[in-house]
Amino acid sequence: MARFSKIEVLQTMKLTGMVPVFYNADLELSKQVVKACYEGGVRAFEFTNRGDFAHEIFGELSKWVAKECPEMILGVGSVVDAPTAALYIQLGANFVVGPLFNAEVAKVCNRRLIPYTPGCGSVSEIGAAQEVGCDMTKIFPAGNVGGPSFVKNILAPMPWSMIMATGAVEPTEENLSAWFKAGVTVVGMGSLLFPKEVIAQKDWAAISLKCREALDIIAKYKK
Repeated sequence: MARFSKIEVLQTMKLTGMVPVFYNADLELSKQVVKACYEGGVRAFEFTNRGDFAHEIFGELSKWVAKECPEMILGVGSVVDAPTAALYIQLGANFVVGPLFNAEVAKVCNRRLIPYTPGCGSVSEIGAAQEVGCDMTKIFPAGNVGGPSFVKNILAPMPWSMIMATGAVEPTEENLSAWFKAGVTVVGMGSLLFPKEVIAQKDWAAISLKCREALDIIAKYKK
């Protein structure tokens, strides 16, 4: 069962402006990455459903986060169907993110008041997602569907929209300022926050620093 309400999740995402996106089959390594992000100021973290037995890693991580990082809101990503969403909700997912929009996932999440942020590549998809109760929609892959200008053009006729950008997001001032000036609510960021060499060296302090720097940049430009 989720530890945080739907309103708390959305408010936290809006306040901080960044959700790290990560997957690793190693539970202990995943714990260290989450902890590093937590110490860097992150308060919403997306663990993706991208490997065999990923749900088993998530279940253990969820219990650990509740004790060791009590203010961290842990959610699941890469969810494409309703049964998978239900499984992760049972394991403690506080939010569900997907690369595509599936109305059946929305039904499962709405029943438990869990935020569902589906991936959308057009204004029509965003509208359809909003019709079934998706408060926030993800443009994905953000760089390919039109980048910051796409966000700006969505918000002109649909200013109520809460947009997450994932894909082509970088932890640099030039990149982050463009997304937030365009009006995104939050960005999802993966591999550039967790360079392979940093993970290999287990330099958790470097990840904390990168998170702090990104959050500081976002705070300057967030509307």
